[in-house]
Amino acid sequence: MTHSRKLAALGLAAVAVFSTPAFAGDCPQGQEKANPLANAATMPKDVTDTVIGSIDLGKEIGVEGRQLRTRRLVIQPGGIVPMHSHADRPALIYTVSGTVTEHRSTCGVPIVHKAGDISREAEGISHWWQNEGKEPVVLLSSDVFHGQ
Repeated sequence: MTHSRKLAALGLAAVAVFSTPAFAGDCPQGQEKANPLANAATMPKDVTDTVIGSIDLGKEIGVEGRQLRTRRLVIQPGGIVPMHSHADRPALIYTVSGTVTEHRSTCGVPIVHKAGDISREAEGISHWWQNEGKEPVVLLSSDVFHGQ
């Protein structure tokens, strides 16, 4: 391998190791900024939220008063998941089908989530979601929350 090829390979390896991964469904690079969400929806509309499984984390790993749960949300066309916070309630949201728009407090532009995307929701994030399409959107939400 020539010296210039070795340098090029080393440079590509450094970029791969030190760059922050971007995942489908993240805030677009350069748009990470405070967003006051002045026109945030505050009431749910045409959305069903069904718990499909949960685990008492106190019994499992000693985290008393917490549950790990997975929910299935179906958002009809025009439907809304209203403004809410993820303070003390981390979650991962997987888009099973459809396309949904997220309005997030830490992103200056709406984030479009398509089937196969995952959204990471954690401390410091408030947001709301809307189905602006013509088909229902199906999401799977797994979160750690204060349970019974």
